[in-house]
Amino acid sequence: MASIEYSQVRKGMVIVGDDGALYHVVDRDLNTPGNWRAILQLKLKNLKTGAITVNRVRPQDKVEQAYLDKREMQYIYRDGDGFVFMDTETFDQITLDPEWVGDLMLYLKEGNKAQVVFYEGKPISLELPATVELQVTETEPSVKGATAAAQYKPAVLETGLKVTVPPFIEVGDVVAIDTRTGEYLSRSK
Repeated sequence: MASIEYSQVRKGMVIVGDDGALYHVVDRDLNTPGNWRAILQLKLKNLKTGAITVNRVRPQDKVEQAYLDKREMQYIYRDGDGFVFMDTETFDQITLDPEWVGDLMLYLKEGNKAQVVFYEGKPISLELPATVELQVTETEPSVKGATAAAQYKPAVLETGLKVTVPPFIEVGDVVAIDTRTGEYLSRSK
């Protein structure tokens, strides 16, 4: 790990807090009031809990910068202990806890790829592709003569994800979903 001054900390970096936890720098604001000492205000997101805090620090103080290793991994299958991913270069396999992965797995089916972020050899987060394509397994049948402006209807996708789709979407259709918002984007060809 490398020590840097807080003045070198930028948005998007990951730093190690005094408590040993990893924090993503969401925002920074350097305040230099006239002849007073400069104060740097950092908005930090705890990577484990997701909590956002605001820290006021002196720019010349030191902090540890965390070096993260991002690897493309393929989701292979679910076993009793969790979700098994395989490194696409080394073919090493890791199992991620269901509690740790949470609802993100509703966007992945077997064979999909995602980025697993590691810190000191341990996985700390899962980054999904921006969009995924999933098949509709349940939805109400479309009504003939329904206008395009008709209300969206609920649908369940092959992973169990629940979304709302336009009225023309039917069971068996493959739809593109935005993984950041969980919203329907389009019908896939």
